Amino acid sequence: MTTHEPEHPYVGRHLIADFSGVDRALLCAGRQVTDKLVDVLTSAGFHVADVRGHEFPGGGFTSLVLLTESHASLHSYPELAYLALDLFSCGTADPKPVLDELTAWLNPERCHTHWVDRGPTAPAAQLDSRPSA
Repeated sequence: MTTHEPEHPYVGRHLIADFSGVDRALLCAGRQVTDKLVDVLTSAGFHVADVRGHEFPGGGFTSLVLLTESHASLHSYPELAYLALDLFSCGTADPKPVLDELTAWLNPERCHTHWVDRGPTAPAAQLDSRPSA
């Protein structure tokens, strides 16, 4: 019997991206940005199960895209020209093309990313010294 070796020995990869210097009008256009995220996710091979969002009075939004591979979320802060993206993939779909396409579309001044391997055998991304509840 042949077993398939995964690309990496972890449950999945978690992308955390901070987009700074984003057009404030986009950061108030929750539906437009969320629709773009859904299109990009689908193009990258992710499977969307549900989409939820909330637009705040005066600007800003939060969106959650439930994926069969896990989830993606967006949080916008127009007053800071900042957009936060989290994308956790526990399937074979790769978050990198999503990051690349969103970065090109958003055209931020800066994009700072963190990649975290997730799962029981993954190395700790950082130590958390807070006591557990």
